[in-house]
Amino acid sequence: MRLPLGPATAAALLAVAGAPPTPAHADAKPLTCEASEGRAAFPLTTRIHGGPAAYEAGGEHQTWRLDLTNNTARTCTDIHPVLVLVDESRALTPAQPHLEFYDGDRPRPYPVRFEATDADENIGVFDGDGFPGFTVGPGQTVSVRVRLAIGAGAVANDVVANAAVIQRHADDGDWVGQSNDYRFRVVAPAPVSAAPGVRESPSSARELAGTGRRGAALRLAAGIAFALLLTGGGVLLLARVRGVGRT
Repeated sequence: MRLPLGPATAAALLAVAGAPPTPAHADAKPLTCEASEGRAAFPLTTRIHGGPAAYEAGGEHQTWRLDLTNNTARTCTDIHPVLVLVDESRALTPAQPHLEFYDGDRPRPYPVRFEATDADENIGVFDGDGFPGFTVGPGQTVSVRVRLAIGAGAVANDVVANAAVIQRHADDGDWVGQSNDYRFRVVAPAPVSAAPGVRESPSSARELAGTGRRGAALRLAAGIAFALLLTGGGVLLLARVRGVGRT
């Protein structure tokens, strides 16, 4: 079912690579990760923390954490965060963020591919070949290690990262969490040291200073449909709001 777009509705269309088809015998509806009756908050508290305040364009990966805390009495399975990047200049391209995430003790990270939306946002889903989604037990917290770098050529710019969290159910899913805003700045590479007696151009300093801080907070707004296409295509996953959300 496709949800109508509007100020009170949020939806995500996820094209999950290699998602298995629903078995013919799967008549029972899978358990959902639902908040307690009468509770207005999302069932998963989601927090981004530990990230740097700046990323150098073309620089190395920086590490931060995405915590998923289960507020319910049920185990939440097949959990897929969706990272939304909104930059003030609307200049960041999908090819410039280089994001990876780790799943438990798996030594190699999963890469995240970004796609652009009509609202000039860059959207990336935590998925990958063979990744089953995160599992978070009742009252437990899963702390996901994340690495982010910004590619060369990105302009000096202020960025807000925000994670929506989806629980997948075969060919659809539920919106079960949303993180705090993680704000950082993309800066130009440090200038190469000049030879003795040669003065460096002040342009780099001006670019690092940027154009000033953002005036209004940029958040993941209700009413935005974002389409995510991962390598290999796959099954469309419609994430819908099921009476849970922020107040």
